[in-house]
Order: sequence, then C-alpha cells, then structure tokens
Amino acid sequence: MTLEILTPDKKVFEGEVSSVTVPGTLGSFEILNNHAPIISTLEDGKLIVRGGSKDGKEGVYRIQGGVVEVNNNKVMVLAEGITQR
Repeated sequence: MTLEILTPDKKVFEGEVSSVTVPGTLGSFEILNNHAPIISTLEDGKLIVRGGSKDGKEGVYRIQGGVVEVNNNKVMVLAEGITQR
C-alpha cells in the first residue's frame, strides 16, 4: 500500500509500506493492506511505518495531532507537526 505523510509546510514521506501504526484519538491502531476505508483524528504520539524501505526496517515519527485517511490501499496522514526519530 502507499503511504503519504504531509504537514502544512512539506511532504515528509511518500512510498510503499507494509503497515502503519497511528495514534488515534480513541487509541493506537494499525493499518494493513486492504484496510477498510476510514477517516480518523490523531492525537500526539508515535506514527510507526513498517516496510518503508527495501530492507523492511521501520521508521518512527513523532506527530503533533492530525488526521488519517485510508482508501483503496492509499494511506494519507495529515499531521499538524512532525519529527523523525
């Protein structure tokens, strides 16, 4: 599936991933390939990206709130602020 991470001033990440874990308002949840369409608000917390590179390692970002939309194997995270760990 394709992941795109955006902030108000830049595109942070775009590429193929195997899973994404986001800090939802009602708790953290994982998005996998063929996930049902969803829109959710996000809290401050860790956004974990798995399989974002050829070696399958994970990337961890710290976001400051936002929204996630999943539709047709495309995940779009709109974060108010972000830092990479």
